[in-house]
Amino acid sequence: MDAKRVAAEKAVAEVESGMTIGLGTGSTAFWAIQKIGELVKQGLQVKAVATSVQTENLAKECGISMITFAELSAINLAIDGADEVDANKNLIKGGGGALLREKIIAYNSQRFIVIVDNSKVVKDLGRFLLPVEIVPFGMELTLKRLYALNGNPKIRAKEGKNFVTDNGNLIADCSFFPINDPDALNNTLHQIPGVVETGLFLSNHVHKVYVGYENGEVRLL
Repeated sequence: MDAKRVAAEKAVAEVESGMTIGLGTGSTAFWAIQKIGELVKQGLQVKAVATSVQTENLAKECGISMITFAELSAINLAIDGADEVDANKNLIKGGGGALLREKIIAYNSQRFIVIVDNSKVVKDLGRFLLPVEIVPFGMELTLKRLYALNGNPKIRAKEGKNFVTDNGNLIADCSFFPINDPDALNNTLHQIPGVVETGLFLSNHVHKVYVGYENGEVRLL
């Protein structure tokens, strides 16, 4: 049984008709979107905003009604995956490169629910390289600042070219393991001009984490 899928379908049970929902990006969020699409075909009435162009296209294919941020009054619930989660519900996200949009939607949601398989639960964050979104202008200077923090940043590449986010920015993948104080590191990184956002999602904005297992079990963190 797919652990990501069982976690996603359990989390989707929290979606109710009339809600405006935020849809995440990535392999786990994929299953949530598929399930919401099934429920829409059965009569569930929701509106949604997406964290990436990829997610928006998938949601439309699944028959989910998408709205613009101008039409938005509130996001009742956001559902997304994570690349790592610790016991305190701090996260690393951004493996798919959508961390800025994901954080905007998570921060502005009344409830933010995270879905992962059990391999993503860790004692200390940081084995998964921390994505830091940076602007292209002066990137060499920004990278020097990240080096000075011992982050050993590497600009993410895809098919031999720099990976460019939906916002036109670059991703510096950084090695800070172990991240003992996610809040402090997040604040430090935000002091660097040129850093747009980090992949650290702090526990005070995470309401629930559904953890799926291959035996079909789902646990709440």
